[in-house]
Amino acid sequence: MSSHHLRRMRRRAGLLAGALAALLFAGLMITGSAQAAAGCRVAYTVPSQWQGGFTADVQVTNLGDAINGWTLTWAFPAGQRVTQAWNSTVTAAGSQVTAKNLSYNAAIATNGTVSFGFNGSWTGSNPVPTSFTLNGVACTGNPGGTPTASPTQTPTPTPTPTPTPTTSPSPSPGGDPMATVAAMQPGWNLGNTLDAIPDETAWGNPLTTQALLHQVRSQGYNSIRIPVTWTDHTGPAPTYTIDPVWLARVRQVVDWSLAEGFYVMINLHHDSWQWINTYPGDRTTVLNRYNALWTQIAATFRDHSAKLVFENINEPQFTGTSDDAQGDEVLRELHLAFVRLIRQSGGGNATRLLVLPTLHTSGEQARMDALNTTLSQLRDPNIAATIHFYGYWPFSVNIAGGTRYDSNVEQDLVGTFERARASFVARGIPVIIGEWALLSYDYTRPGIIERGELLKFFEAVGYHARTRNLTTMLWDAGSFLNRPTLQWRDQGIYDLMKANLTTRSATASADQVYLPRSGTITSRSLTLNLNGTSFQGLRQGSTNLVNGTDYTVSGSTLTLTASALSRLAGNRAAGVNATIEARFSQGVPWQISIISYDPPTQSAASGTTSSFAIPTQFRGDQLATMEAKYADGSGAGPANWTSYKEFWTHFQPDYSANTILLKPEFFAEVNDGPVTLTFHFWSGTQKTYRITKSGSTVTGSPA
Repeated sequence: MSSHHLRRMRRRAGLLAGALAALLFAGLMITGSAQAAAGCRVAYTVPSQWQGGFTADVQVTNLGDAINGWTLTWAFPAGQRVTQAWNSTVTAAGSQVTAKNLSYNAAIATNGTVSFGFNGSWTGSNPVPTSFTLNGVACTGNPGGTPTASPTQTPTPTPTPTPTPTTSPSPSPGGDPMATVAAMQPGWNLGNTLDAIPDETAWGNPLTTQALLHQVRSQGYNSIRIPVTWTDHTGPAPTYTIDPVWLARVRQVVDWSLAEGFYVMINLHHDSWQWINTYPGDRTTVLNRYNALWTQIAATFRDHSAKLVFENINEPQFTGTSDDAQGDEVLRELHLAFVRLIRQSGGGNATRLLVLPTLHTSGEQARMDALNTTLSQLRDPNIAATIHFYGYWPFSVNIAGGTRYDSNVEQDLVGTFERARASFVARGIPVIIGEWALLSYDYTRPGIIERGELLKFFEAVGYHARTRNLTTMLWDAGSFLNRPTLQWRDQGIYDLMKANLTTRSATASADQVYLPRSGTITSRSLTLNLNGTSFQGLRQGSTNLVNGTDYTVSGSTLTLTASALSRLAGNRAAGVNATIEARFSQGVPWQISIISYDPPTQSAASGTTSSFAIPTQFRGDQLATMEAKYADGSGAGPANWTSYKEFWTHFQPDYSANTILLKPEFFAEVNDGPVTLTFHFWSGTQKTYRITKSGSTVTGSPA
């Protein structure tokens, strides 16, 4: 997706960054040993712990003969589980845990040390392991095999329900970039703010405050990406001097963020499509401007904390290139210039973590391969790769019938994340998903993405990123955190994302059960997607529903009985009558709305291509999508490769006015003559409507 397109979309939509509980330092440590030939030592530390989760660092020192290939094993004493690991492959069987080397850290010389880490989950208590074995030999701590000391442990703190965040330890200069990027999980984007054109509030968000940053940090975010657009704040050639007021404002927000304990990422954002994209045809001018900006930014932040991270370009794209392969080569030149400039600026910049994107921040294999070629040429140990992920496009914008989280969406997600893991993480290069979202999720445009389908997508993104050691920084331009009130617009989305950092949540085939407003109510069944959980029961408010009377469960099929649905529907008023929750052994509950409806009705209308509304009585139902076809069955209107049009861009329901609007963007590509529209509703109802366009005049009536 191009930067210009995403900019246009983001002015209308932003995505929630899910969260986890804020970190508390536990200060836990065990010093034991593991050995291969004659002995070894293990330092197991827990630098961070929070309600239900923790981060552990493990250092293994080889005191015996050199080894090539290692396996470290231990047992968790209280049922803890590893949820995400870096610098090793970690598996578990019950309480027994096994960590194995990756390809790049298999060798440990005599007196050499290898380190890895992981995030984990716990319940009750989080005591440290008491013994380790390396390649089958028990830890002792001495070459001769005699322990030097008994394991020691500081007491596990009692976490509070809403812990106050404390600053995570900054990575040391030249430290482990894999550990640094893992510590950035999860991240949140301050979207449509310092990247807005021409200034901070131009796209509708308020000025950034310390209170906003504190709230985001307190919700469990460990990193913040601060997109910055510099174009309207720089002087002319040859110096391209940054407006000191603007630079001071950027520095202020960065400093506030660091003070809150965030890892912070700044970049050149919409500059990518405003002027950097002309680089192929004007190398000298663009490179001079690019170098001038990064020289000034590097000097400003030269001595800042190592928790400040530089990303050179947001979503790079270029005009005047023949294909993406040429674009990869052009981007390589800018990457090399950036890394060289930052490293030569000295101070903390000599070892600061730098983040380099693929072309278009694409997850395609060819784009990742091209970035790998650049990284091999740089041979810089403190670099992370970044891509963006907005999901399978038809689902992300609701076009081509992409209304559900189906196998197409799942395969696109898994394929992208697995390519990132195999291309970078497996080679010791950390990956940051610098933005992820669904393009058309927006509280100002409800109904484009059905809530339950969105929750399935969010749950899957969290799981597949976590199991592949990918750090995610989620795009929020105001649609998820209400910045004026500092409250989540949808608490349930936040709760799912928070839980998903350490465990999975179950979902179901639907989160809505539609019942007729008249006639007999019959039982309804849903398919549970257990995701490794076990079903515990149904609840309405504080009341448990009765298994066998109100519902039955057979395998993954949950059936609501006719008697329970009749009770829940009450007087069967149109719309949502009741909400129940399916509860599981872990994760968040799955909400199910019980909805009464009558089939929608429509009536005749006339209007113009710039203003046409179909009178529609929704009667408790909700619109899912719309098809448009000519008489020969071919797709009518924009994107004529599909009959299903784009929700909100081409058509839009207005539930308060009881109309469905057909947009000028739709009619702009509709031929004169008849067009058959089919409206698909979430109840399963379909309504057919025929319109006739003649110049700018449009008439229509139910088929």
